[in-house]
Amino acid sequence: MVFRAIAGVSLVINHTRALNQFLKSVQNRAFVTAKFSTANEDDALDVVQDSMFKLAQKYAHKPEDEWPALFQRILQNRLKDYYRSQKMKKLFYFWQQHENTESKQVFDIASLSPSPAQHHASQQQKTALNGALKKLPQRQQEAFVLRALWEYSTAETANIMHCTEGSVKTHYSRANAALQKHLQENEDEKR
Repeated sequence: MVFRAIAGVSLVINHTRALNQFLKSVQNRAFVTAKFSTANEDDALDVVQDSMFKLAQKYAHKPEDEWPALFQRILQNRLKDYYRSQKMKKLFYFWQQHENTESKQVFDIASLSPSPAQHHASQQQKTALNGALKKLPQRQQEAFVLRALWEYSTAETANIMHCTEGSVKTHYSRANAALQKHLQENEDEKR
């Protein structure tokens, strides 16, 4: 009887350790995703913390292989909630003329790429890429970030975005085309 209780406690401890390892493995990419979406470090930290807490609170009992998709769905929903709250703040406080300088921060996704060519890209190219990413529609941004930054497969991305694989391919393809076009136009302007 005591052995069963010890085995049960051991199982719970191992599961908790696995959850902690999973959260550690995704925290940096989740922060980058949230920072890109919110353009504010404090808000990004709040979004990531809320997402991690919700996964631990509501879905820790789920099998480990389900955690990545669950976490992405929670993170994306939390970001959508953030957008809604920001929209409401703008509606209620539209008369305020000052702008938060932190909200103008530009997320530097190009510096995260492992490609040596992108590490040596000029600051203008990075700024152009960030500007182009910000101009993409939300679904294209979401597909691009999940496929390029998180390196999820088309099927995994479709599951996270609650759409078909064809939709993911379309959004990702359009995002890539828009980014390439914008960067090419930026290069042409330099000449």
